[in-house]
Amino acid sequence: MSAVVEAMTELLHFPEFLLSSSRPNDSNHHHRGGAAAAAVTVPADILDTDKEYIFYMDVPGLSKSDIQVTVEDENTLVIKSNGKRKREDGEEEGCKYIRLERRPPQKLMRKFRLPENCNASAITAKCENGVLTVVVEKLPPPPPKTKTVEVKVC
Repeated sequence: MSAVVEAMTELLHFPEFLLSSSRPNDSNHHHRGGAAAAAVTVPADILDTDKEYIFYMDVPGLSKSDIQVTVEDENTLVIKSNGKRKREDGEEEGCKYIRLERRPPQKLMRKFRLPENCNASAITAKCENGVLTVVVEKLPPPPPKTKTVEVKVC
């Protein structure tokens, strides 16, 4: 982890487990180069509530069928897409595009290490209006352990 990220993490008290393994400022963040283009790191907002963690990511031009949300190794949330977008069906016979400026989204991938209090089997995701929302439920806190100590009389 870079010194700047470490300093900001400590200063802002970010939980280490919510920091992803790929960050927008990584040196390999944007690699443009035909078919061998690297996956793009999409910024994410993470909300910590009493009952769940909520991840928000902007994914314009992608539908829910283009996005895969999985859990690896029981504690790593993986969000990825192949980055393909279909062009509108505007090409009829005798018609053709004369300019194509809108770039299709590139491949994206983000990994987040989940804390121990997450219920990996209770994760939901929805994609609406270009925003992906992933909700990870928290497990209820374990009941406090009590121990009875015998008092000896001397």
